[in-house]
Amino acid sequence: MNQFNDIIAKYKQTKGINQLNIATALIDMDGVLYDSMKYHTIAWKKLTDELNIEASLDEFYIYEGMTGAGIIRLLFKRSFNEEVSDEKAAELYAIKAKYFGEVGKVEVMPDAQRMTSILRDNNIERVLVTGSGQASILNCLDTDYAGIFDHDKRVTAHDVTNCKPHPEPYLRGMEKVGRTAQECIVIENAPLGVKAGKAAGCFVIGITTGPIPKDEMEKAGADLVFGSMAEFANALPTLIEAFRN
Repeated sequence: MNQFNDIIAKYKQTKGINQLNIATALIDMDGVLYDSMKYHTIAWKKLTDELNIEASLDEFYIYEGMTGAGIIRLLFKRSFNEEVSDEKAAELYAIKAKYFGEVGKVEVMPDAQRMTSILRDNNIERVLVTGSGQASILNCLDTDYAGIFDHDKRVTAHDVTNCKPHPEPYLRGMEKVGRTAQECIVIENAPLGVKAGKAAGCFVIGITTGPIPKDEMEKAGADLVFGSMAEFANALPTLIEAFRN
């Protein structure tokens, strides 16, 4: 028996459906396609230190999936009980983006290219769904993931009103390709993203690529969690077969 059959059967039972017709993968970017979160955390910490906001490096892994403006509003509300205008949020996020450009490198996540190629070779369309608006990374997709993400199949921070864990980013991704939740899988590495994918009704796959432990992904509602991108890429052909049975 395929090792994933029971997990898929549980999802179908929960949704009250008899069959899954997975045609699309909705894929997060930072921490999934790029090993970039370690640099984002440094940039955020530099900004918060300058603003006299108490924050730790690791807490920014927890915020992964939120837009930059969303993180800024959360920090100001927590620290100063202050609301932040759109203009100020944009100004501060531009500073954070500058710091990221100074400390960050655009490093492809090991085995992520293999993962996306397996999806492509199995005729599963790919939609980017990220809370980021970081041009320095987004502009690298066409080179690092050539032929994987069509430009009209990308959802970024610029396309949504509500960030993860709200389902809007993944609902927008489904709208772009005319798919239902039962035709999509979500590939995520952070609890907020997992919650967003579940709220959108999708089968959600969590991958631990940073310091957030596997059980946090499970608590957030992931249907299936892998301990690394390599583990996921190795299992993906078998998982696709299970979806199609």
